[in-house]
Amino acid sequence: MNPEIMTMADYTHLTLTQDHNQLLWLDLHVEGKSANVLSVDVLNEIDRACDDIRASGAKGLVIHSSKPSGFVAGADISHFRKVTDEHQALEFIRKGQAIFQKYEDLPMPTLVIIHGFCLGGGLEWALACDYRIASNEASTKIGLPEVKLGIHPGFGGSVRSIRLLGVLPAMNLILSGRAVNGYQAKKMGLVDENLPQRSLRNAAVAMLTSRPEKHRPPWYAPVLEQSLLRPAIASLLRRQVAKKANKDHYPAPYAQIDVWEKTGSQDPQMFEAEAESVARLIVGETAQNLVRVFFLQERLKGLGDKSLFQPHHVHVIGAGVMGGDIAAWCAMQGMEVTLQDMSDEALARAVGRAASHFRKRYKRDRFALQQAIDRLTPDREGLAVKKADLIIEAVFESLEVKQDIFKGLETEASSEAILATNTSSIPLDEIAAAMQQPDRLVGLHFFNPVIKMPLVEVVFDDQLTSEEVRAKAAAATRHLNKLPLPVKSAPGFLVNRILMPYLMEAMQCYQEGIPAVVIDKAATDYGMPMGPLALADTVGLDICQHVGQILADKLGLALPAEVDRMVEKGWLGKKSGQGFYIYRKGKAVPREKPDWQGDRQQLQQRLIGKIREEAERCLTEHIVEDGDLLDAGLIFGTGYAPFRGGLKLDSV
Repeated sequence: MNPEIMTMADYTHLTLTQDHNQLLWLDLHVEGKSANVLSVDVLNEIDRACDDIRASGAKGLVIHSSKPSGFVAGADISHFRKVTDEHQALEFIRKGQAIFQKYEDLPMPTLVIIHGFCLGGGLEWALACDYRIASNEASTKIGLPEVKLGIHPGFGGSVRSIRLLGVLPAMNLILSGRAVNGYQAKKMGLVDENLPQRSLRNAAVAMLTSRPEKHRPPWYAPVLEQSLLRPAIASLLRRQVAKKANKDHYPAPYAQIDVWEKTGSQDPQMFEAEAESVARLIVGETAQNLVRVFFLQERLKGLGDKSLFQPHHVHVIGAGVMGGDIAAWCAMQGMEVTLQDMSDEALARAVGRAASHFRKRYKRDRFALQQAIDRLTPDREGLAVKKADLIIEAVFESLEVKQDIFKGLETEASSEAILATNTSSIPLDEIAAAMQQPDRLVGLHFFNPVIKMPLVEVVFDDQLTSEEVRAKAAAATRHLNKLPLPVKSAPGFLVNRILMPYLMEAMQCYQEGIPAVVIDKAATDYGMPMGPLALADTVGLDICQHVGQILADKLGLALPAEVDRMVEKGWLGKKSGQGFYIYRKGKAVPREKPDWQGDRQQLQQRLIGKIREEAERCLTEHIVEDGDLLDAGLIFGTGYAPFRGGLKLDSV
């Protein structure tokens, strides 16, 4: 069915057409952008279109997008950088609220078709309409991720989502910033239908023609918003948020709770309270730093040109934790994957671990689960090497073993295949010394856990790695839905090089008698996602010892003797049940009472100072191109306090 019968008005970013059912179709296709974003210009056109729609006398309105990437990816984040004061921010937010209110007030039924991204301001626009139908494609992502930018919904999204879903489901969506797929959105009432993309247009016509009753929250939802109950529910929400976000570091979710507690969504005053709250947050240090992090992420995405290379068959050598998880991740991205290891036991363990990842990811989607399982094949003999276009070596850190592997690979693999090592510390020139074509070797250094960590260091040697191989490796990283960070080959590359002195300093503090809990709290109070000693236990003290010895020799560091003693006793961290902590049923129990009376702020400065010192050396040695890329590596590779926006060494 083709609804486009008559084109109305003239726009840059929109097309407004009317079909023979007297339904209007508003197509958003922002000029010059691969994805729709709501800039000031776009909002102005959406506003003008609403006036034309009201004057048309049509029987209904369908809002959709012809962009393959989806409906709306959110507001134009670059505008946040231009906001200089709270008053300016408030004007912009009120403008957005007023435009979406005009759509809610239209005299005709309105419907939004969602495919791909429908995030932030896009979902706020959709919530102002009567109906929403979503594609059941895997690319459909619906949510209100504003807290990840240090703010919360400001164009009426918090008010309308609570009215639609009830306070607890809506707040779960807002405070987590998570996105849901079409199935989940239908189940919670965020959309009215979840259908194949080919059926969406016909379903839109049918819905606007029949005008079914709009979704309503559970009967008890208004009861929870009564003024006597709001303080108790707000307190519960704050406790839940506090488990994941420090109020001093991330004020946005707490501000959102305050807005709702003050008024409740049934009170029109919540719109104004929402706007004022976002205006305060948007000019704050946290929001500005998180916006910086957003653009660091966008820069990394831009470093991999997907059109240059697309891997279809990935062969992973080494079925340890890293190799197995890399293989599982590649299978999740839709690639054919073969996993090679000499040990049948290791292969079985890795495949079992991969299946566990698949079950967590796909849950009720049995078809997607089976597809992922079918894409991952054990290959003890390595026979699939000849067919693979991306080969990733992920064995233990042994120079001799890696040299033997790549010496064989360059003769067995296709001449077009990318040959990559996941080494975490060995320079490429040392591995490539055994190769006849050293220019084919590149590093793809994933981080543990692979399933969660977004960064991959694309390691190159200026004297060896060809430009073509570097570019293809970065492209492959983007196809794997990871962020490529080009890093010059040097001991530890960037992330481990900066991380190891920090870990060693923490171990030295422990050796001096400072309790592990105190050391780790100093780091988490600063904003690190995990304390350094808890991180060492998670990685494994034997691995820390091995990598530490390699880097100690090359960087002039000293591995504390306490680590050697712990490894000798078999205290390897979480995997052995003992390390800097004792582990009972997977939970860390402190070895010592945290009654240390020293200067905790000085301890914090001592730890973080090691990160800064080594980062400055990395910049001096041009391990990465500039301070922005260094900060991107820190944030996405170590979890370095995002709300701080990085070290910003270029501006020091």
